[in-house]
Amino acid sequence: MLVLLILHLVAALLAPFLVHWWGPRACYVLALAPAAAFGWALARTPAVRDGSAVVETYPWIGQLGLDIALRLSTLSWLLTLLVGGVGALVLVYCARYFTPGSLGLARFAGVLVGFAGAMLCLVLADDLLLLYVGWELTTIFSYLLIGHSTERRSSRWAAAQALTVTTLGGLAMLVGFIMIGEHAGTYRWSEIAARPLPGGGYLVAAVLLVLVGALSKSAVLPFSSWLPVAMAAPTPVSAYLHAAAMVKAGVYLIGLLAPMLATVGPWRPVVVVAGLASMLAGGWAALRQTDLKLLLAYGTVSQLGLLVVLIGAGTPDAALAAVAMLLAHALFKAALFLVVGVIDHGVGTRDLRELSGLRHGAGPLVAVAVLAAASMAGVPPLVGFVAKEAAFAAFTDQPVILAGLVIGTVLTVAYSARFLWGAFADRPNVEPTRLTRIAPSLFVPPAVLAVAGLVAGPFAGGLDVLLRPYAELFGTLDAHLALWPGPTPALGLSGLVLVAGGLLFALRGPLAPVLARLRSPVGGNAGYEWVIGRFDRLAVEVTGGTQRGSLPQYLGIILVALVLLPGGAMLAARPWQERIAAWDTPLQPVVALVLAVAAVLAVRARRRLTAMLLVGVTGYGTAMLFVLYGAPDLALTQFLVETATIAVFVLGLRRLPERFSARPLRRARWLRGAIGVAAGLVTAGLALAAAGARQAPAISAAFPELALDEGYGRNVVNVTLVDIRAWDTMGELSVLVVTATGVASLIFQRSRTGPRPRRPEPARRADRPGRPVWLRGGARLHERRRSIVLEVVIRLIFHTVVLFSLFLLFSGHNAPGGGFSGGLVASLALVVRYLAGGRYELAEAAPIGAGTVLGAGLAVSIGTGVVALLAGGSLLQSARIDLYLPLIGDFYVVTSLFFDIGVYLVVVGLMLDILRSLGAEVDQHIEVAGTGARGLAVEPGEQRS
Repeated sequence: MLVLLILHLVAALLAPFLVHWWGPRACYVLALAPAAAFGWALARTPAVRDGSAVVETYPWIGQLGLDIALRLSTLSWLLTLLVGGVGALVLVYCARYFTPGSLGLARFAGVLVGFAGAMLCLVLADDLLLLYVGWELTTIFSYLLIGHSTERRSSRWAAAQALTVTTLGGLAMLVGFIMIGEHAGTYRWSEIAARPLPGGGYLVAAVLLVLVGALSKSAVLPFSSWLPVAMAAPTPVSAYLHAAAMVKAGVYLIGLLAPMLATVGPWRPVVVVAGLASMLAGGWAALRQTDLKLLLAYGTVSQLGLLVVLIGAGTPDAALAAVAMLLAHALFKAALFLVVGVIDHGVGTRDLRELSGLRHGAGPLVAVAVLAAASMAGVPPLVGFVAKEAAFAAFTDQPVILAGLVIGTVLTVAYSARFLWGAFADRPNVEPTRLTRIAPSLFVPPAVLAVAGLVAGPFAGGLDVLLRPYAELFGTLDAHLALWPGPTPALGLSGLVLVAGGLLFALRGPLAPVLARLRSPVGGNAGYEWVIGRFDRLAVEVTGGTQRGSLPQYLGIILVALVLLPGGAMLAARPWQERIAAWDTPLQPVVALVLAVAAVLAVRARRRLTAMLLVGVTGYGTAMLFVLYGAPDLALTQFLVETATIAVFVLGLRRLPERFSARPLRRARWLRGAIGVAAGLVTAGLALAAAGARQAPAISAAFPELALDEGYGRNVVNVTLVDIRAWDTMGELSVLVVTATGVASLIFQRSRTGPRPRRPEPARRADRPGRPVWLRGGARLHERRRSIVLEVVIRLIFHTVVLFSLFLLFSGHNAPGGGFSGGLVASLALVVRYLAGGRYELAEAAPIGAGTVLGAGLAVSIGTGVVALLAGGSLLQSARIDLYLPLIGDFYVVTSLFFDIGVYLVVVGLMLDILRSLGAEVDQHIEVAGTGARGLAVEPGEQRS
């Protein structure tokens, strides 16, 4: 099973390249991935027939006890067949539905295959958290597929609506999963089902949350509004997602949990009421549609309501009818959507008011549509009839539900007839429409599905044997799937609904005013728009009331909340120790006094640069405290970070006034001072409370031994970063890359990987034609900002500083240093090079794009972990490589060094990005504004683009 998921992942990644090479024909190759899933499930039929399950388990996140637990049972086997079989046919269909010049086809093909893989993960997952991963992946992929036509507002709106509704439902479902899993002590459903469930309101709340997710995914009232709107997607998407795959996810989840949870108080009332309401409302709405695709969409809402009632009822007979209807619905509805695609593709419209006479010259397509629509209406000998008979028979002892099913089925027969009439009938006063030759790739997929529905009906006995193991999970099963059930009440009801549905269709003319008037006063889509509009308005009101543009106000609110909430709780609990040592050495209070004085002076400073330097003093003082506490690595890092921070602030301050704005009133100054002092005291108190709250031994106590034995280094801090807590470092690297991208995007920067501005080649002296330039530099700065001595000195020491940064990088495993410290030193070398000579000097020092450096660093770090995984170890595991070199002797290299190199490159790339955005781009703006004396602008004659 895992191999199938990997196959879909690989196919999805290769899809854009295949489409680029072969065009739409690449879909034939991509169809092999879901076809493999279909073939694999078909090969497991004997095991499913015997009622056994196929189980695979792979380690995933051991620290959290999470495994990739996959399980194939009867229900998941059926869904795998549908996901794989219909998916393969839809991809074959796409090969001719799209043209070589179709926009976004490469993206579409990859996303569609990725959706098939995500759906396969969902139905095969035994772990509820893994199921949720597949669930949300299908949500994301469906968003991309529905919004495929990005140039159309309707597509974007439909995609956003589907994403909003299904994501909110998915989050509610996740909370329900967590409640169930935490109580059971495991998230594997096969194990949870074998354990006692919690009682009372706890289980009721969990069940309701899960049902919200399931009903929203399957577009059941009150969450059905997104499905008709999603018809803005290409027709192949509707045939797959909205007939055979995505909308079945909620039905599948209800079917998975029903054997265990159907007896819980609110389960049956919720699924029965919501299902019947959807069946009736969707069927009635389908009768009013003039767009064939919308007619099928509302019919899908109706059929999904029927499926929810059947599979959620919690009885063996209803469960057997549910899985039969699940199969029948996928076959006939996918076929009908594909037929609509053929009509739209050939004629250019789906409006039944503009179609006339399509049955002439399109006999095979008409036959396919008739077979599929007849199965939807429940006409024998199609599989839809078998499933409908089983559904009626399952509720003969529940007249209210049975009446709802009968009325809903009457509507189904009526809109099935309306579909055939609207698509193929002759109409007076309408110009005849004709289909040109239908390509085999467009005709074969719906034909296969329709014929499968025809074949499955007479073989109902075989289906009964295959599907019974699922129904028997609910108890003793008395019903059977059969094409001829005998003279039963269900058979009589079937005849009744066919006659009533045909009569309802025949009276469509006189009933047209009734259909137009009899509708909900507020449509589902209108209700969704109203809710979204109210949220937008609320956001505007809240923003207008709180976001006044005053940074002191924002910071003051945050700090007051810190003082009142955590500070109040701290004062109430008094968690700190009774005896606190004021200091360990006499130098500590001296440094603390310097910190306090610098902080007070920073608050009272009137110049921005002065305040920034005083704030820097507090940072350097903190580094001195690290030294006094015997932490040289932390002190080095703090010194370097503080220096880099000051440099970055100085670059930003160039575009701000030299002095602060007019000081606030005396009362406001005292208030701000009081808030600052209170926040400082609360922060100090929380630090003391955290330090004294430990009850278990610190895990860091084992770090020195781990660093030496498994990380092969004596610098515990560096080994912790690149080995013991390498996952944390990986996350921080990702944050740094995202930060750099945001800074570069917000502050003028455009290209981040292209060539940097370089100065022209220097002119050669006529008397020394062969002499090289030994100290190359950039263009000259404005004369008022230029120091020749500084330029020369910086150029001379630049390479030495870079070498020192490399020394810190390579020595950091056993001595103070490491990739972070080394990267900061190299970054500071670039900073001083820029400060000495401007942006062209920076370009000479680093003639490479910042994005390239960032990407290379992240790739090296991730690659190190992947190589360890491929070598048979765990991700990011370190290994020691013993080497020998003449004149040097024996030495060893630890593979985490390469991870540290990635850290080094990311830090350098981040600073390079900041220098080119806050520095070089600001310089260009200064030059354009004609205020070169205020920045590191070059002389006018030296400017180069």
